[in-house]
This record gives sequence, C-alpha cells and structure tokens, in this order.
Amino acid sequence: MKPRTEIRNHLKRHRLLAGEMTQQDLADRAGVTRQTILSIEKGRYNPTIGLALRLAVIFGIPVEEIFMLDEGENDG
Repeated sequence: MKPRTEIRNHLKRHRLLAGEMTQQDLADRAGVTRQTILSIEKGRYNPTIGLALRLAVIFGIPVEEIFMLDEGENDG
C-alpha cells in the first residue's frame, strides 16, 4: 500500500501563545487574508512553502514547529 501523507499544523497554538494575536493580526503580518489563516488552522488548506516560511519567521521558530508530515497507510 502507498502511504498517505497529510500535513498537520500547530499554527493556532503558536498564534495563541504569541499573546493577543488574532487571526486578522497574523494575516496582516503574513500578507494573506484572515480566511487563509482560518483554513490553515482548520487543516483545510496547506500553505505554500513561502507562506509557511513567512509564518515561521513571524513566530521566530523553525517551520517544523508549526508544520509537520503525518504519514500513515491508506485504507485501500
């Protein structure tokens, strides 16, 4: 079976740990819409590499602390 690969993220956790940062605050700093941040936090959208790196720079942490691969086996 071919493994399926999903991207998990801890964006919301890091945003909340940053204090009073709202989705709109983060979106403004990253140059995207609030809906983009919401979609990433909900796991409905995987950001481009460029956006993932910008988010990591905003928080001052490695990108791997926000985004990680979740590999498992497909069910069929």
